[in-house]
Amino acid sequence: MTIIPVLLTFLGGVLLSGQSSVNGKLSNRIGTLETAFITFMSGSLFLALWLIFFGDGNLLNIAHAPKWQLIAVFFGVGYLFLTILAVPKIGVTAANITAIVGQIGAGFIIDQFGLFGGEVIHFDWSRLVGLIFMLLALVLIFSDNEGSKSS
Repeated sequence: MTIIPVLLTFLGGVLLSGQSSVNGKLSNRIGTLETAFITFMSGSLFLALWLIFFGDGNLLNIAHAPKWQLIAVFFGVGYLFLTILAVPKIGVTAANITAIVGQIGAGFIIDQFGLFGGEVIHFDWSRLVGLIFMLLALVLIFSDNEGSKSS
């Protein structure tokens, strides 16, 4: 295993936390739907410019992609919108750890059954232990949040 994909994914997580925090604050000022719109609109403009200079020229092949694969757009919009709603209420850390536990749980199901055309990776005892630790982390984060609010 090369370390580069791991480091890039880690950096993506750092950026996602920053985005969650900023979007949470922005939503208090302009609204949740408006924040989601601004985020996707500005991201689309940035990616359009990036595509012009660095794209592979395959964008029109979307017409030949299986239609079910386009649901990923709704997953991304749903994630962003729900995160914008959650962060002002529970904070960045609690929102992110909750999302991660959701991702891991869904990932285990997707891997177990090879959903969306993925490789089958069976759920085993080490994954169960990892899930238990993640759930424990979630409980500890939320119990700490409750303790901090009452102080």
